[in-house]
Amino acid sequence: MRTLVLNAGYEPLAVVTFRRALLLVLTGKASILAEDPDPVVGPSDVVSRPSVILLNRYVRVPYRSPAHVTRRGVLRRDGHTCAYCGRHASTVDHIHPRSLGGADSWENLVACCLTCNGKKGNRTLRQLGWKLKFQPVAPHGPACYISELERPAEAWNEFLSTEAA
Repeated sequence: MRTLVLNAGYEPLAVVTFRRALLLVLTGKASILAEDPDPVVGPSDVVSRPSVILLNRYVRVPYRSPAHVTRRGVLRRDGHTCAYCGRHASTVDHIHPRSLGGADSWENLVACCLTCNGKKGNRTLRQLGWKLKFQPVAPHGPACYISELERPAEAWNEFLSTEAA
């Protein structure tokens, strides 16, 4: 079982095991915002199983360098949606092809379906007359560093912004 930890400002901070979350709640360092229907049954107590907890004190996150560009990161940023046609994407594409000087950057990579990737080939958008459905930008915020947010639990949806998903 995984538990989403929110900072005191309600931004996602981490995903921890339910045991760690339960320890934070029982020691008074966090409070439960959402719980699973299955309780934790101990020898003398029955305690609710937390699925989302909120820290009582704000934790300052140290400066982090920008997230590295990865295939998984580009697909997650674009929500597995093709930037050209809007269908389900399973690969990434360089907007400006690498052979023509395009870089491996957040602004030059987009999620793409196999059909559009095959049609585009080694050409630019101007040559094809295509337009992007959205403008790619580098992800920001603490949620882009939490890899467990790729598969969020159902109870987390109301606590996650659209940028985190």
